[in-house]
Amino acid sequence: MTERIRRLLVVGSASVHTWRFLAGIAPHVDEIYLACNDEAPAERRPANLKGVLRVDFSLKALAIAGRLRRWIRELQPDIVHVHQANSVAWHARRALRGIDIPMLLTAWGSDVLLLPQQNRLMRAMVRGNLKAAAAVTSDSLYMAAKIRELAGDCRIKLLNYGIDALPAEPDPAAKKRQVLSCRLHKPLYRIDAILRAWQAVEQDGRFNDWSLAVAANGSETEALRQLARGLKLRNVEFAGFVDSQTLGRLYAESRVFVSVPRSDATSISLLEAMGHGCLPLLSNLPANGEWVIDGLNGVIAEDVGRLGGELLRAMAWSADDGALRGIAEMNRGLVAAKALHQANMAGFADLYRELAADKV
Repeated sequence: MTERIRRLLVVGSASVHTWRFLAGIAPHVDEIYLACNDEAPAERRPANLKGVLRVDFSLKALAIAGRLRRWIRELQPDIVHVHQANSVAWHARRALRGIDIPMLLTAWGSDVLLLPQQNRLMRAMVRGNLKAAAAVTSDSLYMAAKIRELAGDCRIKLLNYGIDALPAEPDPAAKKRQVLSCRLHKPLYRIDAILRAWQAVEQDGRFNDWSLAVAANGSETEALRQLARGLKLRNVEFAGFVDSQTLGRLYAESRVFVSVPRSDATSISLLEAMGHGCLPLLSNLPANGEWVIDGLNGVIAEDVGRLGGELLRAMAWSADDGALRGIAEMNRGLVAAKALHQANMAGFADLYRELAADKV
């Protein structure tokens, strides 16, 4: 296997996930270069980030492949690591055509689970992006199976970005009687279903001392606030967008974490909630089933239309400090074994060296 990677080119959109990846991979390579649609925030720039190429990743920006190609020829990186199998990868694979540099492609859930369903063109683009990669990384077995279904016999590695560190061991007795939702306010995440389920909780009458914290924001925030008013919900707080420290406090205070998207791979928010000792209440998605078994270490809602009953079940279960302690111990063990940031970044670095050795 080759030695340490000298030059890494990361191609990805401006996102907290990209910034976290840069920070995590920085100790494993000598120099990083970034092709992105925005500058990395100053506090997120690793010291060995040596250059940034600003690009437009939209499908209409046909000239981007040529600009990126010229930069790749100039840099001669050991590996080009592309984040997302959408138009980002489409530009990158066209730029790399005929250049003997391995492309590693990290697929995000929406790339593989949703985008190919839009139309034949999107499906063909995603398939072509996956097939062009020397290897593809997936954060769940389910998404890996979808990648195989789309691209056939490609090299797939299971790796996720993980959480920065396992939080301090939670004390269930110190937790509030609180349910936390912190996914984005977009149709995909069905925050409206959570509010309607909370109405069932308030109407039930057994949990009048409980509250629902709705963090994050998005295109539906105002509509969700109006829905809460229309449902006459009393114990709901919209916390808005919060920084990582505040979010950590919300996890630590909450007994139940609820997340019911229509489609998802392994979400960082789920891993964070498990690490903080929350009982997860999740929609019935294959990737969620890789982390939570209903009735063992969380609750899986078979039908989000009947989420109220499942929320009541999760709250009653988590109200028992002893039961919550057992769930927390199991879930923290899973996170420690499979989802810590530094260990998984080392896994990406190992894969870089494998790909570079294959080239030699």
